[in-house]
Amino acid sequence: MTTHTESPVSDTDNQVAWFRNSSPYINAHRDRTFVVLISGEVLDSPRLPALVHDLAMLNALGARLVLVHGARPQIGRRVDAAGLESRFENHTRITDAAALEEVTAAVGALRLKLEGLFSMGLSNSPMHNAAIQLISGNFVIAKPVGVRNGFDYQHTGEVRRIQVDAIRRQLDAGNVVMLSPLGASPTGELFNLNAEEVVSNTAIALAADKLIVLGEGLRVDDDEGRLLRELTPQEAGRLLAQERFSTDPVDRQLTAACHAASNGVARAHLLDAREDGALIRELFTRDGCGTMVTRETYETLRGARIDDVGGILELLAPLEEDGTLVRRSRERLENEIHRFAIIERDGMVIGCAALYPFPEEKIGELACVAVHPHYRNSERGLQLLRYLERRAREQSLQKLFVLTTRTAHWFREQGFEPASVDALPAQRQALYNWQRNSKVFVKNLG
Repeated sequence: MTTHTESPVSDTDNQVAWFRNSSPYINAHRDRTFVVLISGEVLDSPRLPALVHDLAMLNALGARLVLVHGARPQIGRRVDAAGLESRFENHTRITDAAALEEVTAAVGALRLKLEGLFSMGLSNSPMHNAAIQLISGNFVIAKPVGVRNGFDYQHTGEVRRIQVDAIRRQLDAGNVVMLSPLGASPTGELFNLNAEEVVSNTAIALAADKLIVLGEGLRVDDDEGRLLRELTPQEAGRLLAQERFSTDPVDRQLTAACHAASNGVARAHLLDAREDGALIRELFTRDGCGTMVTRETYETLRGARIDDVGGILELLAPLEEDGTLVRRSRERLENEIHRFAIIERDGMVIGCAALYPFPEEKIGELACVAVHPHYRNSERGLQLLRYLERRAREQSLQKLFVLTTRTAHWFREQGFEPASVDALPAQRQALYNWQRNSKVFVKNLG
């Protein structure tokens, strides 16, 4: 007797599937401005060349990159080697004239190191034919910290302003801009700056789409040691107030993310650079691998409640009148409200969808997908679909089906395939309206 077994999924198959699934993110990130901090600890890591390759790929895919590099450990080593005393007040280095020489030497060496890595172009390397121009200059205008609580910080400075127009001209030309933790004042003096302050101020000034912080061991956990995937600035602020990271670089890095997210930067990502490919996983997969700090919005995607019935009816009414959706009574909607998910914006229901499970057949019906006309073409329908797909998986459903008369193309774009009425559960087949002649589409959730 001959038996047949399925061939195992090859690494190549997995790579193809991953690449296909990444395409929405490739489109979403094109022409977006990302401000990226590479901490000084990461610059000492043997994983730095691989990270540069990933950054080069982002540039090749059309992202507009501004890099800020740290230098704290490198400065510390140089100061110690020179026999100078390292003085800190409020976790900030006091930079005298002698220390400033070591700061400029450390920053200059790191700049050359990064320029060399971004210049790689060997035929057997991921950067073959990349031809990236890494541009640095006096993009950061500084001012002195001055005297505080009796301490003269001398050549330690703060960001005064970012030369936004000059940076944007370089980004428009397709170049990668590199900023260092050094800034010049209008009087021509150099000041040692906090890299985290530089990166957050730059992201805010550029109205960047993302701030990304790459740190060595950068991880924000809850009390049980589980990675916190998403925080609002308010939640991040509460963590910082607990002083859980007071002696840790995470404190400075989370503070930078919180500052940016509170001042107009849509998303700030904190990534542990020890994880190979962390940048790619965060930006091109659905779940990511780090912590995202995102400002609170006026929109919420959630399960519907009984007091949402009026808003849902108002949203559905025009679509019921033109025949796009089957009419539902208020009584029916009240009885089925637990099936619905909504998007609420500033108290208004602007999107809804419903999931009707058929547990015995392990399939569910997606119904009543509707988005307010003012908010269409903005992926809100996709957000509702993803939400109900997760809910379906939680109920151990393996497939979704939808009946539609006018939106077949959209469902095809989301992975639904045409099917016959026979593919419906028997209970749903009995209710099928042959006069309406809706098309049937099915999607596997595996």
